[in-house]
Amino acid sequence: MNLNNKAFQATLLIFIAVALLLATASAIAGSHHLMGLFAVIGFVLAAIYFQSNKPIRTFAFTCWVFAFFLASLVYPNLFMDVGGFDQKALIVPLIQLIMFGMGATLSLRDFSKALKMPRAVLIGICIQFSVMPLLGWGIASSMGFEPEIAAGIILIGCCPGGVASNVMVYLAKGNVALSVTMTACSTVIAPFVTPIAMKLLAGRLIEIDVFGMLLSIVNLIILPIAAGLATHYLLNSKLRGKIWRPVVLVAAALCFVLAGSVVSAEQQLYSLAGALTLMSVLRSAWLEKGLPLISMIGICYIVAIIAASTRDSILAVGIGLFIAAILHNTLGLVFGYVAARLGRLSEIDCRTVAFEIGMQNGGMGSALAIGVLKSSTAALGPVIFGTWMNLSGSVLASWWKGRPPSRATATPKSTGNEYETTIH
Repeated sequence: MNLNNKAFQATLLIFIAVALLLATASAIAGSHHLMGLFAVIGFVLAAIYFQSNKPIRTFAFTCWVFAFFLASLVYPNLFMDVGGFDQKALIVPLIQLIMFGMGATLSLRDFSKALKMPRAVLIGICIQFSVMPLLGWGIASSMGFEPEIAAGIILIGCCPGGVASNVMVYLAKGNVALSVTMTACSTVIAPFVTPIAMKLLAGRLIEIDVFGMLLSIVNLIILPIAAGLATHYLLNSKLRGKIWRPVVLVAAALCFVLAGSVVSAEQQLYSLAGALTLMSVLRSAWLEKGLPLISMIGICYIVAIIAASTRDSILAVGIGLFIAAILHNTLGLVFGYVAARLGRLSEIDCRTVAFEIGMQNGGMGSALAIGVLKSSTAALGPVIFGTWMNLSGSVLASWWKGRPPSRATATPKSTGNEYETTIH
């Protein structure tokens, strides 16, 4: 089937309108279950429609996130305990695979680029780990959330930028090299800064194990990225012809086994099995096209698992959390852009810094809330914030894409193709 066919797209629009009307009618009739079902169908159809329409493809990923989020509220049992298996055990392995995917699309040159654009990177990191945690603390305190929810809001403010920001920068025709560099640098710093910031700002709300959080971030982020970097290097080196596969497998296995001291044996088994399965079939071309797709699916499923396990809390405080997410995200985008402007960066770099500051790593926040804070309630903030950030990021990326800077700005070039498949 040709997704670009105009007749197919027109048919999709008709079905989307019908799903919307049925959802509205169900809401009026008081049948919330049917309303949710038709809303999920509507978002799935909208995701397919956006995917088939190149100018607005930006919104496809956002629709998939909302579809999974709503499905978890309508059918929570599908994302909880199935056949005696608690699907929350998949959160850590999924985060690790997403971070492995990020590392596999990077090279050491991406880190060295920080030396070529130190002012932009420094501005971004300073705002990321000062303004954003304080904004999280201020919003959580002023809105009167219960301690665990407030701690989750502060936690998402203390997290580094996520892979989604790189996607949005690429779609907005920003400086992808700067975006990737800032994400990589803030991620490397996170194990040391995030636990301390949480202890200072959320220590009175919930018990914070600083050392445990540090180890968890290393396990969730640093080791998988290191395994991904090693994979990227070996797949693109002269060694790949004969020995790259066993070397990559052994390196990845060691990274994940070393991380076994800070997660359960069950979670470690899933991580290791997933990594070995992926890398046993990987090729360079598959790496660029397949891993972003895996990352997209992983993010959607993580959102669904956590939303399902905290369904009652979401229905009780969801509106307040969405308001908090809108405030935090909007102020982050504004602060990032203004700080970059004051730092005399180019317009393209200002937009890039805005995305990096305004979009945190929600997956990391969710995993830390469950794994370290031992609270599904604390994971509410990262889930709601992550869902909203994908929506606002998509809208802003489309807006800026259609409004390029009036004067050409010299910025470092970077291959953004590895992110294109996430949306395309």
